[in-house]
Amino acid sequence: MRVGPDLAAAAAAVDLAGAVVDEGVRHLATTGDVEVDQVLAYDLAHSAAAIENARIVLDYGSLGEAEARIACAFVADAVHGVATRTLWREASWGIQPGALDGAAGFVRGYRSPEYLAELCGEQGSRHLDGDFELVQDTFRRFAEDEIRPLAEEIHRRNLDIPERIIRGLAELGTFGVSIPEEHGGFAASGEGEYLAMVVATEELSRGSLGVAGSLITRPEILARALLAGGTEEQKHDWLPLLASGEIMDAIAVTEPDFGSDVAGLRTSARPDGDGWRINGVKTWCTFAARADVLMLLARTDPDRSKGHRGLSLFVVPKQRGKGHGFELIQEEGGKMEGRAIDTIGYRGMHSYEVAFDNWYVPGENLIGGESGQGRGFGLQMQGFENGRLQTAARAVGLMQAAYEAAYDYATNRKLFGQPLLDYQLTQTKLARMAIIIQASRQFAYRVASLMATAPWRTRAAMVKAYVCPAAEWVTREAMQIHGGMGYAEEFPVSRYFVDARVLSIFEGADEILALKVIARHLVANAR
Repeated sequence: MRVGPDLAAAAAAVDLAGAVVDEGVRHLATTGDVEVDQVLAYDLAHSAAAIENARIVLDYGSLGEAEARIACAFVADAVHGVATRTLWREASWGIQPGALDGAAGFVRGYRSPEYLAELCGEQGSRHLDGDFELVQDTFRRFAEDEIRPLAEEIHRRNLDIPERIIRGLAELGTFGVSIPEEHGGFAASGEGEYLAMVVATEELSRGSLGVAGSLITRPEILARALLAGGTEEQKHDWLPLLASGEIMDAIAVTEPDFGSDVAGLRTSARPDGDGWRINGVKTWCTFAARADVLMLLARTDPDRSKGHRGLSLFVVPKQRGKGHGFELIQEEGGKMEGRAIDTIGYRGMHSYEVAFDNWYVPGENLIGGESGQGRGFGLQMQGFENGRLQTAARAVGLMQAAYEAAYDYATNRKLFGQPLLDYQLTQTKLARMAIIIQASRQFAYRVASLMATAPWRTRAAMVKAYVCPAAEWVTREAMQIHGGMGYAEEFPVSRYFVDARVLSIFEGADEILALKVIARHLVANAR
């Protein structure tokens, strides 16, 4: 007998799981310490993200029968995830054993193999309005026609992104989707300011994460920093160039000994006449060779005890380079050297270690001018918050590509005389993949719609914390459905798998987001 959706029961299950998470947060806030009780804080952060996602999916479930069935399946999955984190750790959470027993019947029914198998092939509507459907269609066509035909060769041979891809994206207005119209972009205030970026990013990432899905990220981060703290002259000078794609940028923040601990970085900027001299080394500077400018965070106050309060942000012009290494010499006597870091995936843009030796930067390129000194950490975080949301969109696009590849393979591959798609295990895997993808997409849409509201900025960390590990699972299962051919480089699903691995690392490593952003926010609001 087919089980119909029950959104009232789903809501009750979410409320029960949410109450368990809230109790765990209160327990941590009153008896523990985020820095000491890190496993609990990490589990609470991820559980809170899953429950936030489930609440959003409940709204999605009200839009139709298929949507309701997807919502019930996702809620059951999310509540089950909370239950596995609490099992036999109830004392650490400050809850009673069996605290989630009231949701057991719901989870049992809507996470059952029979229910999931019936959902196989159902992806659900995205429910975008006409303007954003146009954005989706435009970028999907470009990804299909221009990106996918090149993606495998670029990955296998570790090539540079072709200039025609960059030019084509610039002509579509890609780099101006989040830059206000008064500064040469296409963003209007309101919920569409972020949503267009999310929709475009998903479609480009479905084509290829390394070739196109991440090209928006760097101008997005620099633009947000300029909008948050740049002088009017800086906004006038740089934002139209970013929006048109006339200049491309890279982000130079991380250092070899200071990854997520940005406040400890050592790269220095010392005054020199009307400008500054940069000395130090940056790493994981993606797209550094091709970029025309770097958004660079450097220490302008030599007193290291000031931590992040001694950091300032610069726009650093440079010449373009190619391939896996570059060396640049300035007329002013500065030197910049870049060495590509080979990676297992996410190829095309290349990540670099970049060394600066007395590299000269004009004084007017200090973001915020004189008043920008010491504000660099906060300004770069303005961009990174949005980068986290965009990373979630990248993950959704990558998952969608992996799901489509797996579904197609399962449809056409025969095993023991029948299509692989006819087997219950395959059906449940594909159904759960589609459910997680749609839920992740709706989470990203909601956060994008409310991103301008300060309390929702923490949700950007939450959506990344949920969606990026989910992308690893989805791409892994897509690869597994391909069997031995999934491990072969003949099928793009192997690329999806290695590309997904980077998502939980960049734009804020998963552990740092969970402990330093989400858990701290939860505990602060519980007190």
